[in-house]
Amino acid sequence: ALEMVRFLRWAGSYGPRIGESLAVRSCCIVQCDGRLSVTGTSSYYSTRLVTDFRKFSTYRTLSLEGGLGSHMLSDKKEPNSATGYDAGSTRPYSAGTAEHRKTKLYDFHVQLKGKMVPFGGYLLPVSYGAEGIAASHLHTRQHCSVFDVSHMMQTEVRGRDRLPFLESVTTADLINMRDNTATLTVFTDPITGGILDDLIITKTPLGYYHLVSNAARRSQDQKLLQEAQAAMRAKGKDVELSFLDPDEQALLAVQGPDTAKILQPLVDVDVSHLYFMESTLATVGGVSGCRITRCGYTGEDGVEISLPADQAIKVAELLLSSELAPVKPAGLGARDSLRLEAGLCLYGNDVDHTTTPVEAGLSWLVAKRRRTTADFPGATVIIDQLRNGPKRKRVGLKSKGPSARSGATVYAMTDASDEDIVGYVTSGCPSPSLGCNIAMGYVRMNPKTVELFVVGCRNVRDEDKEDMKQELEYKPLKRRNPDCERKDGGTNCI
Repeated sequence: ALEMVRFLRWAGSYGPRIGESLAVRSCCIVQCDGRLSVTGTSSYYSTRLVTDFRKFSTYRTLSLEGGLGSHMLSDKKEPNSATGYDAGSTRPYSAGTAEHRKTKLYDFHVQLKGKMVPFGGYLLPVSYGAEGIAASHLHTRQHCSVFDVSHMMQTEVRGRDRLPFLESVTTADLINMRDNTATLTVFTDPITGGILDDLIITKTPLGYYHLVSNAARRSQDQKLLQEAQAAMRAKGKDVELSFLDPDEQALLAVQGPDTAKILQPLVDVDVSHLYFMESTLATVGGVSGCRITRCGYTGEDGVEISLPADQAIKVAELLLSSELAPVKPAGLGARDSLRLEAGLCLYGNDVDHTTTPVEAGLSWLVAKRRRTTADFPGATVIIDQLRNGPKRKRVGLKSKGPSARSGATVYAMTDASDEDIVGYVTSGCPSPSLGCNIAMGYVRMNPKTVELFVVGCRNVRDEDKEDMKQELEYKPLKRRNPDCERKDGGTNCI
């Protein structure tokens, strides 16, 4: 509260100086266009400030837009011809005046002293009690944590033509998928090849596909699927869609090296035979009809459990009460720093409709057979980039000094004129595991661009640039899967 008061006083003094338009995440809405005003009724809000941020390089606040749980400011992004950066790419995670839904575990989170914040249209815990995000992050890396991800969009696709239907909107090869396996894929724009959303498709032997996609893209994904369904039906095809209500179907993520140890006593299947990206129906803690998929968003071994929402608290309590290994609840803050350490994208920050899978370093999502058939949305653009290379690429960064902030400009190590802009940061936060600050972003394709620095906001006065420089260490991103054995005796690390 005291930090916020200081911030409001500072912002008020700079109110008449309208400069950069930035989004700062804090505890109320601030709109500063010549004067300061505060609006909103909830306990946690987006803060929108339109003012001059030149002297604000040392301020830190809990960010919901530049990466949950990360201490950074988040620039409102503007077009940049040098980087192909688009102003509409930032996803607004919270809006102070909007109505937010609650998952079936809301009261459970509150009992555990969860700090509830708006995210993807829902109120979810960012952390619990006095335990900080870094401590929760490290606990997940060392032991096991339970996350409520019931806000995610779950869809079932049925009908005789369900396979060609899903292939018509994604880059996946569903023909060669075995039953009870899952694949990560993307919806792509038919004109630009840009990513409209990322999702996991699970092929079941029960006559349907199970989809999990991003909550913040719920309305867009529904529209995309319904329009594709209408087009298929116009051709006499049989496709049925079921959008599962989070009030009826919950989703829990159990993540960490001890996942199998604490899960095994609760289920009626052999978890050791459930390999990465494999799925099965099981009874969990006496609750039947649960779908367990070995996957996650942390870079650790783990599972996601889709289950009846009215049984979610029961299963969560059983998981957290395990005496076989330390298990704790974890929130959005740890989930974000964990995924960033693993180099995993957050839709709306690191990938969006202006980003192709090739630019994002996700070429592997374009299945080999689909590259040959070239019958997926945006195939012309994407296949051209696969053959000739993109003009920019997603990279990992380590920064010396303050955290590189979402939207910050990346320069080549010369004299930092506008001509030297080579990219921008999309996500950044302190890395509890590495003990340094990390980020990811996009830079122009130039193998010589390995010495970089970032300036925290655009249009900074020359005399301020030296104080705001953050040296970056370039890290090519590599796909990392949990280190667990496969049937062929190898590992899932790439």
